[in-house]
Amino acid sequence: MPNKNNTATFYGLGIVPKILDILEHIKFKVPTPIQIKAIPLAIQGKDIIGIAQTGTGKTHSFAIPMVQLLGQKAGVGLVLAPTRELAIQIDEACRPLAHAFGMKTACLIGGAPMYDQIVALRKNPRIVIATPGRLIDHIGQWNFIPEQVVMLVLDEADRMLDMGFAPQIDKILRFLPRERQTMLFSATIPKEIMGIAAKHMKLPVSVEIAPSGTTAEHVTQELFIVKKEAKLRLLSKLLARYQGAVLLFSRTKFNARKIMRSIKDMGYSAAEMHSNRSLNQRREALEGFKTGKYKVLVATDIAARGIDVTGIELVINYDLPEDAQNYVHRIGRTARAGHQGHAVSFATPDQSRDVRDIEKLIKSTLPVSKHPDLPHEEFSESRGNAVQAKPGRFQHKKQNKNRNFGFRAFKR
Repeated sequence: MPNKNNTATFYGLGIVPKILDILEHIKFKVPTPIQIKAIPLAIQGKDIIGIAQTGTGKTHSFAIPMVQLLGQKAGVGLVLAPTRELAIQIDEACRPLAHAFGMKTACLIGGAPMYDQIVALRKNPRIVIATPGRLIDHIGQWNFIPEQVVMLVLDEADRMLDMGFAPQIDKILRFLPRERQTMLFSATIPKEIMGIAAKHMKLPVSVEIAPSGTTAEHVTQELFIVKKEAKLRLLSKLLARYQGAVLLFSRTKFNARKIMRSIKDMGYSAAEMHSNRSLNQRREALEGFKTGKYKVLVATDIAARGIDVTGIELVINYDLPEDAQNYVHRIGRTARAGHQGHAVSFATPDQSRDVRDIEKLIKSTLPVSKHPDLPHEEFSESRGNAVQAKPGRFQHKKQNKNRNFGFRAFKR
């Protein structure tokens, strides 16, 4: 959903009238900053590296140019996504545009029946959205012909690398024709992505709406230093305070289940979402979270970029992420599409180093809060040269951030 505070429109971006009519029909009136910068370049046929946080409108930044290109020439558009949930959401976003041009889409994900996907591929879809492993399965069985691809999109590329998909991505890229347009979208730019760009893209242009590692614009952040055994007590206090939807992150699948059961014991509706759950179970959990059936969704990092839900009031990092970059992706689940949101993190006294890594990445100090009903803890070692902490949300002082919107050419 576009940011209503932006006065720009989709007119003047090079979009054909038929797509403009569709955008009007689905009530997309105001483009986001990444759409304003990426769409014209993509329509010109440029290879693009898009650096933007989750919830900034990246999907339509590539879906609109892809449908427009496929409306003018033969071939297939291919989108690779790291998780099943994200692939499904991209498919849902692409369908209204594709169907208006008489194009079919196919979504190829693990955990879903191969037969249904084979049937979908036999209908000659013009847009294919896939997770890397399942796409390779279909290529190996000759269900999908990679030589037909005229546009490739790698969405959440850094997450795909984090999840160990680098060998599969490299294999897929070797199958594809060299004469194609490639777009890569990512919230952060690790060196592996620069390697992909140098090897597989043609003079890509970088479109950046926030520096790599920048958190979502309208999210406020808060840190509690708490002993492990006091986390559930603090969680109970927070759930009583916040009335809206809460997304909670756990490091492990085992702990996610334990936390979910504890939340139910507190009297709140909750569901769990992680890789031990079947695709149908994960779909039910996500749909129940969207509709309000569940107040709390307890997830591991598999959901950090697989959940596109507007209106999440609070993200809780019950466990700090193992990788500081995942902090940015986690808290990006709230404050989406111009809305306000809040993120609370629990850190144990021995996690000063983990907090310092996060603060270094986001270039800001996490405001420390104390809850009046819990003992106050301190880190067992200094946080280093971080700037002085600002008051947290319990002091009702809002955090402000500067945004640096920029555009630069990527050099090979």
